[in-house]
Amino acid sequence: MDFTLNLPEQFNAADYFVDRNIREGRADKVAVLCEDRQLTYGQVQAGMNRVGNGLRSLGVRMEERVALLLLDTEVYPQAFFGSIKIGAVPICINTLMRPKDYAYFLNDSRARVLMVDQSLLGIINGVRSKLNFLEHVIVVGGTADETDLVFDTWVAGHSDALEAAPTTPDDACFWLYSSGSTGLPKGTVHLHHDMVYATETYGKQVLKVKETDVCFSAAKLFFAYGLGNGLYFPFSAGATTVYHPGRPTPDAMYSTIAKHRPTIYYAVPTLFGSMLVQDGALDGVRICVSAGEALPAEILKRWKERFGVGIMDGIGSTEISHIFISNREDDMRAGSTGKLVPGYEARIVDDDLNDVAEGDVGTLLIKGDSIAAYYWNKHEKTKKTMLGDWINTDDKFFRDEDGYFFYVGRSNDMLKVGGIWVSPIEVEACIMEHASVLECAVVGAPDKENLIKPKAYVVLKDNFEPGEELSKEIKEYVKKALAHYKYPRWIEFVDELPKTATGKIKRFMLKDQATQTAA
Repeated sequence: MDFTLNLPEQFNAADYFVDRNIREGRADKVAVLCEDRQLTYGQVQAGMNRVGNGLRSLGVRMEERVALLLLDTEVYPQAFFGSIKIGAVPICINTLMRPKDYAYFLNDSRARVLMVDQSLLGIINGVRSKLNFLEHVIVVGGTADETDLVFDTWVAGHSDALEAAPTTPDDACFWLYSSGSTGLPKGTVHLHHDMVYATETYGKQVLKVKETDVCFSAAKLFFAYGLGNGLYFPFSAGATTVYHPGRPTPDAMYSTIAKHRPTIYYAVPTLFGSMLVQDGALDGVRICVSAGEALPAEILKRWKERFGVGIMDGIGSTEISHIFISNREDDMRAGSTGKLVPGYEARIVDDDLNDVAEGDVGTLLIKGDSIAAYYWNKHEKTKKTMLGDWINTDDKFFRDEDGYFFYVGRSNDMLKVGGIWVSPIEVEACIMEHASVLECAVVGAPDKENLIKPKAYVVLKDNFEPGEELSKEIKEYVKKALAHYKYPRWIEFVDELPKTATGKIKRFMLKDQATQTAA
């Protein structure tokens, strides 16, 4: 579906998402709630402008990168939009990485300025001698030694008036680093119009975020999913956003929901599953949203039964900014990723990029104007992934006759069992229906003849004990529900599954483990 923004030739995203709210009379409207603190749109604007002026005083110019290694607090929108307003390019960095990862991010981006939370400063100090371009460190939420700047003191010394830089819709606006599961992380370069496109399509036409909404995202702001949920979707509508700087545990989520009563709650499937086994309420929440991995039908069923609120599952990516296929509040098909978001087009293709027949599995290509311009310093990867107007998601899907899309796994996650493709997602969804299972992951493992068969790693609910009898029962359950060749030949009970910072299962670790165990 064609969709055009028609933005002016001179356009700055910070002006659109922050200053516009002031022009429209929301200076005194609460923009951010964080623990016991709150900021109005007027206060966010003042802070944003002070950050921008502060960065200019450090010699930061248009198109220069500014690294943000920050927790989800009221500082984030000020730092993010303050950088953008002067034409600089903020980089949202994962706060849960290792020292060598930060050395890579900072050297790869060549950022001269880093804003870092006090709690993470020690990790940065451990690799400072390896940072070739960093000149200024601004410490948020604490003190700094004499060589660094303290955020509160630094911003207080600068004016709260600032004109937006004369950027265009096609200037670089912000970066997100994609996961490095198939090599080094890639700096994904987004333009000033990308957030607006995602807002006008998914934000307004599917989520339907309104000024009266209060948005709360368990997914963090350094994550593409969380950045839209917690920052530019609420700011686009003049709504209120809630930040939780700590770990998104079930108890913390229920506590934050009780305190701030959000109307939209965003999380990932793993967290929704964990919350189902904890006490808590969703008072005030009108809709829940899931992304990051496919939402098992069983979790949706149990969630609706318990809370009377649906979970709107969808798929997005770092490269495409946010969600491009989604279920709707009034149209949720369990097990499906939903239908195309207005403004996006899709093709499902074979290995030669030819469209497959309806119902057949293939690789998903997406077209839409929120797609990143390129990967920084990754020319070959850019050419292989960004195919003109289209981007290769490397996800395997099929589409049914009603236009619903069904995710069957990443291209390298699919299993070929007895010459027939098996989706680990389908097997996992079936195992999840068993009364004993909290969560699971299915990968391929070699048997004695070195042929690949499904193996399941299973986390049980608290009142179930692992054992051979239960393993046999789960296998029989899958045999009855699915084609016989799809059942897991081995079940390994584990206390937890390895996950990324954004809640995705680290399947590559389980694949390696399954292979080593077989060997």
